[in-house]
Amino acid sequence: MAANQTIPAAQYLRVSTEHQQYSLENQSAAIQAYAESHNFEVVGTYSDAGKSGLGLRHRTGLRQLLRAVVAGTSGYQAILVYDVSRWGRFQDTDESAHYEFLCKSVGVPVIYCAETFANDGTLSSLIMKALKRTMAGEYSRELGVKVMAGQERLARLGFKQGGMPGFGLRRMLVSPTGVRKQELALGERKSIATDRVILVPGPADEVECVRDIFRMLLSRKQTVHAISRDLNRRGVRYRNNSQWDYSAVYAVLTHPKYMGCHIFGRTSGRLCAPTLRLPKSKWIVKPAAFDPIVDPVIFAEAQKILVGRTVNQSDEEMLNRLSALATSKGRLTLRLIEASDEIASSTTYRRRFGSLRRACQLIGYSRPEQFVRSDRYCRTIGLREELVANIVEMFPNEVSIVRRGGTRRPQLRLSNGLVVSTLLARSRRIRSNALRWMIDPAWDERQCVTLLARLHEDNCSFLDFHVLPGVDRPKVFRLSLSDAWLSRGERLSELSHFCEVAVRVHEGK
Repeated sequence: MAANQTIPAAQYLRVSTEHQQYSLENQSAAIQAYAESHNFEVVGTYSDAGKSGLGLRHRTGLRQLLRAVVAGTSGYQAILVYDVSRWGRFQDTDESAHYEFLCKSVGVPVIYCAETFANDGTLSSLIMKALKRTMAGEYSRELGVKVMAGQERLARLGFKQGGMPGFGLRRMLVSPTGVRKQELALGERKSIATDRVILVPGPADEVECVRDIFRMLLSRKQTVHAISRDLNRRGVRYRNNSQWDYSAVYAVLTHPKYMGCHIFGRTSGRLCAPTLRLPKSKWIVKPAAFDPIVDPVIFAEAQKILVGRTVNQSDEEMLNRLSALATSKGRLTLRLIEASDEIASSTTYRRRFGSLRRACQLIGYSRPEQFVRSDRYCRTIGLREELVANIVEMFPNEVSIVRRGGTRRPQLRLSNGLVVSTLLARSRRIRSNALRWMIDPAWDERQCVTLLARLHEDNCSFLDFHVLPGVDRPKVFRLSLSDAWLSRGERLSELSHFCEVAVRVHEGK
């Protein structure tokens, strides 16, 4: 290579929130100065703004850089990084070394521009690099301990540490002495570090709905499913204008914040470790932290009823109660099970015994086949959950799952903000013995870009996938195998093309 010919290189920039000295602009300026003095030309930039260096999963920039380099099509001959900590604060130093080795093995070395040692493979540089990697990881561990200690202290004082307030509640910004400043809207955050957040009762209609839910459980002895059906029948909307379901009602009935109690530390997932549920002995509990919506005595009575219906019952007790219901009513239906005050919900029976049909078979009920439809519905939900989980696993940094209120249909949000509805279509034989797929989109998702997954004839696996600009029909309808309606969108040959196809379909709407 001629003496005046520059070497093409990529720069990688990363900043979380720890120091202004690590701003993307400062990193880029330092790298540019290094490049000019060492005969490099920066021809590509990859960055992760506001991303932790603990892992690779959420760092889209570094993932794209590694893919380009390992594929051998990038044209880069070096990767310029400000220092070892910008490459990552991996808790396992071998992980940091692994990603660097991937680049070096294809002839693209990683160069740390602000370090005092040259990354040239000598013994001294290897020792210094290993020490720097360890120090970078240790910094995160120490910072994590300090942050957690601060969060626990504030939690013991009754201040909320983050997350959604929940139905019937709102977040209130207060001063360190507890003087209320203003209510925070969805997405708003405090601007002054010393300010704190507490929960307060929300709109009067939501507060009354919460109290009504407890009344329906205690006074009317309604089941959780029956309460959700009652609310939907009356047109009461859940968060984001969605409908109520079992999980939404159950969350209201069981979360201590509705009686004014603040609980912190029920789970732990520090330093990118898997999220773990912690025992109650490790929870931080602050009674009377917020203004209660429900009296603590009423809340306690509700918990006794809910616990008595489910976790304290053995399999034999649950089957005996199901059998008694069948004897008293002369039959069993899903509606009878959900309306009964004496037995657990159908969801609990499915979790315990695999399906309602199996539970009915165990008690000798003569018509378990009537629950085939209900079990089939649950299998469809399971396939939908499996589908969205697989897509998120394929694109951990580009796609996330959105669950709007109590809806059972999860949506997928791309990193550019595009929300994609997920729709499964079951197959069935019509009178002519032809195969058709039933399309039944949610009424409030018809305008969304939609991922349509059609099932095989057995309805146990996926046949094909289509990305559509929306659903332009107001009612349930049927599709043939090669229906012209599908030409409105694009067929996915592979799920790995989901993101690019979804964006293309959206831009063509």
